[in-house]
Amino acid sequence: MNIVLHEPEIPQNTGNIARTCVAVGATLHLIEPIGFSLDEKQLKRAGLDYWDKLNYRMYKDFDEFVVLNNNPKIYMATTKATKTYADATYEKNAYIMFGKESAGIPEEILLNYKDTSIRIPMSQNIRSLNISNAVAVTLYEALRQNNFDNLETAGQLHHHKW
Repeated sequence: MNIVLHEPEIPQNTGNIARTCVAVGATLHLIEPIGFSLDEKQLKRAGLDYWDKLNYRMYKDFDEFVVLNNNPKIYMATTKATKTYADATYEKNAYIMFGKESAGIPEEILLNYKDTSIRIPMSQNIRSLNISNAVAVTLYEALRQNNFDNLETAGQLHHHKW
């Protein structure tokens, strides 16, 4: 799976998303400009000690991302979509893109992806979910559709003697 962040602004959110990507083996794609340095303390704190295990790539802009990834099918997470994230059928290597916290994905990009734009249902009086929550909700649906391929799906209780 591939998570794409278009111009992320808040290091704690990106750190949380990075940790989620490490937990499921997803690649994180970061499209510049980004609103922080990748060595900021908050970013490392939010990603905890997982940052060195993250597979991530940087791009100078959206066009470079598209070219270097061979014009992939991209699911655009946006409050402007007419279909929900659960209506989409995700491939094993799906690309799911999220926009910057203050503005989302620019409309000039969304216009070319109407058929693959998705939204998370929510009350009318709320602008949007936190981006790290939105990534988790959407990514885990895509993983569920692919039978949580290569992920541990069962835990085990340990019997302790008190």
